[in-house]
Amino acid sequence: MEHRTSAELKGVADVIHPQKLSKKERLERWALALEKRRGVRLRTLRETEYRPAKEQSALRQENSPLTVAFEDPVLRSAGLTNDTFGEVARFFGLSHWQLHEVVCNCHFGETVAAEAVAARVRRLRSFATFAYGYAIAAALLAGTVLLSRVI
Repeated sequence: MEHRTSAELKGVADVIHPQKLSKKERLERWALALEKRRGVRLRTLRETEYRPAKEQSALRQENSPLTVAFEDPVLRSAGLTNDTFGEVARFFGLSHWQLHEVVCNCHFGETVAAEAVAARVRRLRSFATFAYGYAIAAALLAGTVLLSRVI
């Protein structure tokens, strides 16, 4: 095996340094990767909602939206380890029901346009931002209520 520095590899290969991405940035990166495949049909996963948790987590499908995420070198460098349903849910911080909305055949049939999945991923990204803001507002309101009772 021949060892080379990152600088030596720049002319030979793409050098990807480990990335630290927020949930919003990870979802946006996935949406962009899907949009690069505009016009391509991706395979969906069958009946994700009916599987026992362990079986559901292990689900995968070649040429699926999950595969698109795993093929992105930046997402892999940020910690995405494979293209299974459970790993993608973990990495993107999604519930199994949220991921079900993005990749299950009950919503799209056997295949889905990559740009349709990108739109759903973007909605999840927007929801994550909304949910974070809602949590902060709820915490502030709870603090205000507690303070008003003390005073």
